[in-house]
Amino acid sequence: MLKRIYIKKIIVCFVALFAILLLYIIPNKEEKFSIKEELNYVEEVSTSTIYLLDSNNLLAHTKIMTENDEIEKKAKELLESLIIGGSKQDLIPNGFKAVIPSDTEILSIIYKDNVIKVNFSNELFNTSKEMEEKIVEAIVYTLTSIKDVKYVIIYVDNNILTTLPKSNKKLPSTLDRSFGINKQYNLDSTKDINKTTIYYISKYNDNEYYVPVTKINNDTRSKIEIIIDELSSNNSYNNSLMSYLNSNTTIISSSQTDDILSINFNNAIFNDINTKEILEEVIYTISMSINDNYDVDTVIFNVDDEEIYKSVLKSIE
Repeated sequence: MLKRIYIKKIIVCFVALFAILLLYIIPNKEEKFSIKEELNYVEEVSTSTIYLLDSNNLLAHTKIMTENDEIEKKAKELLESLIIGGSKQDLIPNGFKAVIPSDTEILSIIYKDNVIKVNFSNELFNTSKEMEEKIVEAIVYTLTSIKDVKYVIIYVDNNILTTLPKSNKKLPSTLDRSFGINKQYNLDSTKDINKTTIYYISKYNDNEYYVPVTKINNDTRSKIEIIIDELSSNNSYNNSLMSYLNSNTTIISSSQTDDILSINFNNAIFNDINTKEILEEVIYTISMSINDNYDVDTVIFNVDDEEIYKSVLKSIE
């Protein structure tokens, strides 16, 4: 009997000790923990358009990261990225290279009323005869990609550039995109000369990018007719350039009202006629080409008089 009592007491003591132990091991449900929260803010990365040489020696539309929004500061950033071996070379995407000779200095940049004036040191044209015009094209197209910049005046050692030093080619003192880029000449006459810039697609590895080509000929058609005909043709500028526009695509009509260009196509422009989908590459090549040839802000894509897509040109740069 005593043995049972002792055993019972031992069991009760063991249970009590176990209960006390559990109170130390298991935390109180009401106990609060202090949690340190840290928020790391990442600044939004801004990109800007720049025209760099690709592996086919053509100036291509691409983008780099930039820090400034103010026009003169952004212009300096972009121009420094165009200098071979310059301080911004690490920003250049793979497959592209700068065009302005090394050691070229940017002496000053002044912007006012849609015109940007850039003064370079005389190293600007320490290059070949074949490259000097591409340097001007890259500068003009890069700077006019900046919002509100429409015209460029290039100075070399404080003198306005009006003649290329090696080719002796005359230049207008004030340049804009009508100067052209990656020019291709096909002239039969010095009369009725038409200059139309058309954007094609090219690739580096698996990455697509856009390449503008200014075609200079005696074609008397409207620029939009030339653009669509060229993009729907199999006869590309060279083998490195492509277009995804269906060869059966035609313009039924087009009209311009204020800053809107409206184009009515046949249904061959569709990638899928059931979903009425137009390929993004087709929209971009047409819109970018229009942006360089027309003073409009918006392009409306219609098919059989039905609006399918509206492209705002300021968003494509």
